[in-house]
Amino acid sequence: MRIREMAKAAFTLLAFAAFFLTFSSTTTAQPGLRSNEIKQDWWNINRIEPYKLAPNATKMSFIKVKGNSFVDENGKVIVFKGLSISDPDKIIKDGRWSKKHFEVIKSWGANIVRIPVIPISVHQRGIEEYVRILDEAVTWCNELGIYVIIDWHSIGNLKSEVLAHDMMNTTKKETYNFWATIAEHYKDIPTVAFYELFNEPTTFNNRYGTCTWEEWKVIVEEMIDIVYAFDKNVIPLVAGFNWAYDLTPVRDNPINREGIAYVTHPYPGKRPVPREPKWEQDFGFVADKYPLVATEIGFMKGGDDKTLHDDGIYGASLMNYFNKKGISWMVWVFDPYWVPQMIESWNYEPTEQGKFFRDVMQGKFKYKK
Repeated sequence: MRIREMAKAAFTLLAFAAFFLTFSSTTTAQPGLRSNEIKQDWWNINRIEPYKLAPNATKMSFIKVKGNSFVDENGKVIVFKGLSISDPDKIIKDGRWSKKHFEVIKSWGANIVRIPVIPISVHQRGIEEYVRILDEAVTWCNELGIYVIIDWHSIGNLKSEVLAHDMMNTTKKETYNFWATIAEHYKDIPTVAFYELFNEPTTFNNRYGTCTWEEWKVIVEEMIDIVYAFDKNVIPLVAGFNWAYDLTPVRDNPINREGIAYVTHPYPGKRPVPREPKWEQDFGFVADKYPLVATEIGFMKGGDDKTLHDDGIYGASLMNYFNKKGISWMVWVFDPYWVPQMIESWNYEPTEQGKFFRDVMQGKFKYKK
């Protein structure tokens, strides 16, 4: 009998508590409570406000497409030479997210930083929190005079939505919404000069499903239209198949939008020596008509990924080829753990490839005439 009475009393108390919580959530906040201490109802969600530079911040020049080149507001041709950091979420968890990280990058001679946004990091943090982190990077880069690429860093087939790894899982809807959010947020901020729409498209011999260039072109053009609906001052970057290496379809069927640039990822294992003739055939010809950016390059000794294996001539031959063609480039990756590493540790000692590309960015490399 006592147990039944106790249960009845507990039920009454729970019912009263539920009523109280429901009532209190529909009433005006009590005096003295800040609005951010009250959980927002779904119909009062916070809006991500547009990013704004500080009133005393130096405003960088907008970058535009002119012919096959990037130019600043004075018409000066700019060739970008820089690197990719790892996902900011990882750098935060490594305890290294600060302006110092970007100051070291600047000291290495980079004029651009590529920021890869891996979908899982957005899923875990939420888009509002992730954009706040990107804001910090943009502020630091603006203060240092470094341009920014924001890269939606997924790998696979966006048409079928079969991706290379669960951490890269996304959908067309999420990808479109991501670019709508980012484009509205960074509208008319010249520091954020480029949006890399999708990191590495590939069907992987149809293991990720099928997708023709024409089908990919439709998806890409829709992403560009979404971006341009918010911001026509930014430059969308478009990659081809074979993990963003192959741009041969552009020869006969280019993307039908103005103000864009193309992307390639020519790692050493993509072609045997001599590579230059194949580079010209696979992607280099694009640079004769459109701006071209190699948003990932790099090499390393050893390791399991033969695509990255250095043969001792890759770096120099690539730099000479890019210099001849006016191709911009970013090295993968400024991290001591992701491969191929540019730094040995968080003390920023350069690896072999880190030292090589640092010398190039600092003007110490001697190009062939």
